[in-house]
Amino acid sequence: MKVAIYGQTYQNNALEHVVAFLDELQKSDSEAYFEEDFYKLLFSSGELSAYKTFNIVKGLDNSFDMFVSFGGDGTILRAITYVRELDIPIVGVNTGRLGFLSTFKKEDVRKVIQEFVSGAYTIVERSLLEVHAVEEIPEFGDLNFALNEITVSRKDTTSMITVETHLNNEYLTSYWADGLIVSTPTGSTGYSLSCGGPVIAPTAKSLVLTPIAPHNLNARPLVVSDDTEIRLRVSGREVYHLLSLDSRIATLENGKEILVKKAGFTIKMIEYTSESFFKTLRNKLLWGEDRRN
Repeated sequence: MKVAIYGQTYQNNALEHVVAFLDELQKSDSEAYFEEDFYKLLFSSGELSAYKTFNIVKGLDNSFDMFVSFGGDGTILRAITYVRELDIPIVGVNTGRLGFLSTFKKEDVRKVIQEFVSGAYTIVERSLLEVHAVEEIPEFGDLNFALNEITVSRKDTTSMITVETHLNNEYLTSYWADGLIVSTPTGSTGYSLSCGGPVIAPTAKSLVLTPIAPHNLNARPLVVSDDTEIRLRVSGREVYHLLSLDSRIATLENGKEILVKKAGFTIKMIEYTSESFFKTLRNKLLWGEDRRN
């Protein structure tokens, strides 16, 4: 079995759990590869042996059985820029607070291998969004996709912006707000949720449009089919606005058309029987708990 290991370079608190993971990995006669920057961080402590490495350009292919992300949900969002269309299943080991994507507790890191080997998991395909503009957006390059959401928002102003919105070439409305979030089912538990959007099951074939602090109070989140093409055009007092793909941000000039649609590939997430989406939902949102005392 070939396993890719990734983490953010500032998360040096992951070492103990990475070592435990590698120890369990050796029992299954598996081969580990590290993202090179993460490896340099961990190797500086002198506790790791020599391992093969990969980076965002080379070293990964579809022969890998698993991509393990040490960190939080933000680390997973960066991990997909490495995996892209390679169909390597991803699992997250959370070294911080409980996340909706990175669900495995660091104390249970050995179970990531144990339950994978025993087959106690399913592969869930997560849809992505991609963005297109009339002119190339250099900040994104070929990383023009997002797992959670694509967002337009105001820049350099406290004034609201107007987001003219068309669905499949039909005019929907013009949102007068701080911005607009176009979210996948995966992203429905992220920024969209904090702005009043609904929780959507990861396998639903839907997208949700969620306005950010709308001035027109009758504006509400809207769930549409994921084959909907969404065209946005921003206007406002300032010359520029922000466009974000998950955690990656670009500055665009107002008035330029932005096309948002479902990407042509999916990301495969490993969902363990012991760590299901609905279990995470209950734990994260405290559903079923009596909080009156």
